[in-house]
Amino acid sequence: MDWSRAKTILIMSFLLLNIVLGIQLWSSRADILELEANQSATAEELQRLVKSKNIQVPADIPKELPRLKEIVVKFDENLTPEEPIPLKTHFKFDPLINKGSFKDVLGRTGIAHAGEYQFDPMTSLGGTYVFHQMYRSLPMFEVQLELIEENGQVTAYRQGYVEVQSEDDQKEQKVISPYIALRSMIENYLPSGSVITGVRLGYHGQVYNSQTMYMVPSWRVSLANGDVYFVHAFNGAVEEPQQNNK
Repeated sequence: MDWSRAKTILIMSFLLLNIVLGIQLWSSRADILELEANQSATAEELQRLVKSKNIQVPADIPKELPRLKEIVVKFDENLTPEEPIPLKTHFKFDPLINKGSFKDVLGRTGIAHAGEYQFDPMTSLGGTYVFHQMYRSLPMFEVQLELIEENGQVTAYRQGYVEVQSEDDQKEQKVISPYIALRSMIENYLPSGSVITGVRLGYHGQVYNSQTMYMVPSWRVSLANGDVYFVHAFNGAVEEPQQNNK
């Protein structure tokens, strides 16, 4: 066997593979940029798609497309989000009545950092009212304050709180349009007749260890059946609900 020739063929094969992969990556990113350049056409295409699959989408799809970075956060060791903490003073909480004054309500509870959270009606179910800690006006979906209701009164809470350790060294990137995120989901993941109840931009994280979390800008897409999808806001990768990833 001519080993010199075989080595040359192997090197050329790897070079060709790298070129092909590079073209695929460039093509995928180019497709996203092309779609972003014509938002109205993308929205119209989404409308045709939802009609063809009889899928309902909310009217208030976000329009703003900020430039963001990935972040690393560290949980406060003094707060244990798994364990409920009793409140000294119980109170009644009604999101419809208290709308617009959540910070005032939380401020009276004595809960630490209460003013840094924002109410999330999409995940507040079954007598548990969920608030997300905010970072630069966006929610960190895995960092929550939960008010626990019992017999019509909030009697306890669970709380996670983080400090942002760093932003990734990469440059800020403009997030993809929610229309692109929805199109990918509807085409590849959602069955006909699905009902999308909410689309929200925020930070979605994966735990490194018990205290540190790496979080990326993501579109959270909530469905009426309780499923929640996350779409990476830079590359459009879809993360399916955990119950579907068994």
